[in-house]
Amino acid sequence: MGGTMKNGGLEQQAFRPLPLGQVRPEGWLLEQLRIQADGLSGHLDEFWPDIADSAWIGGKSDGWERGPYWLDGMVPLAFLLDDARLKAKVHHWADYILAHQQPDGWFGTVRDKRISGRGDQRPGRAHYSYEHDSWPRYILLKALIQYHEVTGDKRVIPAMLRFLRRLDEVLEEGPPRAWARFRWADLVVSVHWLFERTGEPWLLNLADRVAASGFDWRGLFERYPYRWRTIGEEQDLTSHVVNNAMAVKAGGVRYRQTGDPADRDAVAQMIAELDRYHGQATGMFSGDEHLAGRNPSQGTELCAVVEYMYSLETLISILGEPALADRLEMIAYNALPATFSPDMWTHQYVHQVNQAICVVAEDRVYTSNGPDANTFGVEPHFGCCTSDMHQGWPKFTASLWMHSADDGLAAVAYAPCSVRTDVRGVPVRIDVATGYPFDETIRISVHAETPVSFPLHLRIPGWADEAQVQIEGGDPSLAAASGFHRVDRQWEGTTILRLSLPMRPRIERRDHGSVSLYRGPLLFALPVGEEWREIGGQAPHADWEVHPTTPWNVALDVEATDPDASVSLTQAPVSSIPFSPDGAPLMAHVRGAHLPGWTLEHNAAGPVPHSPVTTGEEIEELTLIPFGATNLRIAEFPVLSRGPGTGDDQPVGMSGADESQRTTPGP
Repeated sequence: MGGTMKNGGLEQQAFRPLPLGQVRPEGWLLEQLRIQADGLSGHLDEFWPDIADSAWIGGKSDGWERGPYWLDGMVPLAFLLDDARLKAKVHHWADYILAHQQPDGWFGTVRDKRISGRGDQRPGRAHYSYEHDSWPRYILLKALIQYHEVTGDKRVIPAMLRFLRRLDEVLEEGPPRAWARFRWADLVVSVHWLFERTGEPWLLNLADRVAASGFDWRGLFERYPYRWRTIGEEQDLTSHVVNNAMAVKAGGVRYRQTGDPADRDAVAQMIAELDRYHGQATGMFSGDEHLAGRNPSQGTELCAVVEYMYSLETLISILGEPALADRLEMIAYNALPATFSPDMWTHQYVHQVNQAICVVAEDRVYTSNGPDANTFGVEPHFGCCTSDMHQGWPKFTASLWMHSADDGLAAVAYAPCSVRTDVRGVPVRIDVATGYPFDETIRISVHAETPVSFPLHLRIPGWADEAQVQIEGGDPSLAAASGFHRVDRQWEGTTILRLSLPMRPRIERRDHGSVSLYRGPLLFALPVGEEWREIGGQAPHADWEVHPTTPWNVALDVEATDPDASVSLTQAPVSSIPFSPDGAPLMAHVRGAHLPGWTLEHNAAGPVPHSPVTTGEEIEELTLIPFGATNLRIAEFPVLSRGPGTGDDQPVGMSGADESQRTTPGP
């Protein structure tokens, strides 16, 4: 839908994000945001010094990225819930930051304090940033944009303009450094937003300068060097997992200004390379600080999860490609909830697809993360995720629906929600009632106060063969997978659409013949019995190890080419806490057997044995649940041999891990 120039120099977006507040959570999604608000997110500023005593609001603690990270997630959480307590916190922060802008336009301190928490005390870490470090301000601008959208605060745009004028002067003295150099796309998104509202041409010159002086991500992925688990001297800011998650959007963001198809194409190439060499069954890529290969026991950082989601949300609006939304749902419904405890009072720094145990471990599988990286707590390993994690669910909610370039509306992702917006000058209300992603039926009610004609674009996921759309009880029509189904009509009063997205079980091959099981956007996992052991802190925000109480080392007896013959499903009503072992509303029943020879290595599940495998253990019934509902789990399984004499059977324990699965502990 792009391809035409707009606003004197930017490519038109395929979809235009709705201002914050026009999409509201309903049903289970509303409950999930309430869980978040009742957990760490809604209370972190009451006890964690980096927020409670932040230099951004006049305190003596961190004045670098942590305050802006927290605010960037708290603004949408507070206003999507219309929570007076949370909104008061947000107003306090916004008021202080805007009132204390430097006379020259700079936000915050000129040199930011970076040392505060226990995780910060490490050799070689600078206590203060360099002067005029722009990186934390990139985050702040994102938070201020959301604040302006939902409040209309007239101070925001002039304050942003003053800051960017000052930044322009700073860049005359030298290009962005360190993190700012690698994360330039986050700034350019905000500069483009401001240009579209002010039309000031110098903003595009600034955006061009920032991108041109930033790191060349497109060039890196044209000659991609990281084709294995990075170690030692290979680890720098180009292999940093969060930098890569942020950079996924760089090509699309740059394309808006250059119109160069090579910039647009760079998005798909980057995603493909990350999948090929570091991809995980959740739709994420690994990175336990640095890119870590395809072994499902390697970690993926929580910051990378929420930043990849934000990159995808940004790219969907620019490019309008449904596959990006497929991936967004996959990450949101699997990787995101899996890295929190169900009550969202604790989180992990990294989670694992095959997560058999979560303990403080000197002998560990990670590329460079510390001993406590996969334990649950307030600040495991390092505090960046403690401050950055809050944006995941709220920004996903705000991105469910968008305006389309043809003056219609588009369903980008599915969850229970309501939309209140104007289309072609007419107030329109949309109510989405569904148990998705646990249920395959979505009821969409469209209400127009006066007659108005516009197209409705319904995303049909790539896995949804034989999807159907039914309008007002009429005959259903087929909707092709991997696209947007267009419903173009005059809307008057209330119109009911029923969207059916068939969710047949899918068994997908992973490395060495292993398999993962999916239904719709959900990945399934074997839930492992768990014992939580408190190791520090103070409840409810204590720190915990999680130890297994049931066997985790199993192989499945399944036929990948005929999943229906291998998998049966049991469904229950969606609970108030669907992402929990006890509240999971969906179960997959399969057959499998234990593999005693598949054991822990470096305090993690060893590499998945080559399939097919043999075992002397009896085959039994196993119950899998959605990945996001588990705390300990296995989701990438070896496959049992279906008969003797194949010549391919591997004795368990001979995994034959390749270079992408090296498990030597990182430095």
